[in-house]
Amino acid sequence: MSVSLRTPSLSDSREFLAAVERSRRLHHPWLEAPSDAKAYRAYCERIGRADNQGFLIIENGGGLVGYATIGNIVRGRFQSAYLGFGAFEPFAGRGLMGAGVRLVLNEAFGSLDLHRVEANVQPQNERSVSLVRALGFRLEGHSPRYLFIDGGWRDHDRFAITREEWGR
Repeated sequence: MSVSLRTPSLSDSREFLAAVERSRRLHHPWLEAPSDAKAYRAYCERIGRADNQGFLIIENGGGLVGYATIGNIVRGRFQSAYLGFGAFEPFAGRGLMGAGVRLVLNEAFGSLDLHRVEANVQPQNERSVSLVRALGFRLEGHSPRYLFIDGGWRDHDRFAITREEWGR
């Protein structure tokens, strides 16, 4: 099966929020996806800015596999951004999210003209660590108490990939 990307819009709210609800156990304690109409609207507004780009990952002929964001895009000499992503049930664990994030990185290093993409992952989140490693990200370091998730400051491992490393 293959996947494609589409830009999230307000018309996707019902499908997105249903997928988040279905995936609560999968996401906990790793991420907090927009889980109500107000939060989803704020997400759509955020990805509509020049410094953020959002993607829905769609199984061709199927449903919503997950979502990804290229965020905090910094231009100029840096040309860098952060990658965030989350899979949805029942598609997790089937390789579709990896295929989708690969398409997102093609966009990041292609039309978005970035040089570097960083992904920060909680070390115990084995699925996400495996995904970024499989895509060629290299471990750059450990960031204690990096993000506030699930009621506390969580340590993250910092992975990155550059345009030169992408697609080797």
